[in-house]
Amino acid sequence: QVSLVESGGGLVQAGGSLRLSCAASGRTFSSYGVGWFRQAPGKEREFVSAINWSGGGIAHADSVKGRFTISRDNAKNTVYLQMNSLKPEDTAVYYCAATSKRLLATTRAGEYEYWGQGTQVTVSS
Repeated sequence: QVSLVESGGGLVQAGGSLRLSCAASGRTFSSYGVGWFRQAPGKEREFVSAINWSGGGIAHADSVKGRFTISRDNAKNTVYLQMNSLKPEDTAVYYCAATSKRLLATTRAGEYEYWGQGTQVTVSS
């Protein structure tokens, strides 16, 4: 069992930056791949970024490539999502999730077993 807690969300102007954190507790964190997903009002949840167990495998959605960076610190049981050059369309609740399919950076939400409660990111124009 893994528990995930997101933090770092907030209100920022367009062009600004935020860093989200996903802190894990429970089983050995390095046993899991981690992904970030987001859901805007009235829209379906969508994939944002993912990282495999070692940090050597990473994937980003096309909409965030070049602006978002995902990283992890297994010693701290934490995954980070650095978000730069934020746009109003990045406004959403951001969720981190963990998967036991740890070898690859998994982009499919259905493959994640554990989810956090989410953190709100609002980008004003």
